[in-house]
Amino acid sequence: MKSGNRLLYVFALFILFSIFCQINPILAAETAGDASVTRWAFMAAAIATGLSAVAAGIAVAYVGAAAVGAMSEKPEIAGRALIYVGLAEGIAIYGLIIAIMILGKV
Repeated sequence: MKSGNRLLYVFALFILFSIFCQINPILAAETAGDASVTRWAFMAAAIATGLSAVAAGIAVAYVGAAAVGAMSEKPEIAGRALIYVGLAEGIAIYGLIIAIMILGKV
């Protein structure tokens, strides 16, 4: 297992643990304006945006390198390669949309 993957798994477990430790106060909150609910909503939006941006960066790194390599051999496939890079960038937009949806509920 690569050390980067191990670090990602540890980070994900830490996030899940911290969320599950605070789930009871969130469920017990009766008003939407409660400070703990608002704090966790902002944290969830930040995690959704941040992790999707990191994932999009990793995806663009792999797809972009492969696209440049393919274009060096066949320059006529540049349009197709840019489509794949755009699809990889879409991951960040999905995370941003989820963050907007979360913040819209607060």
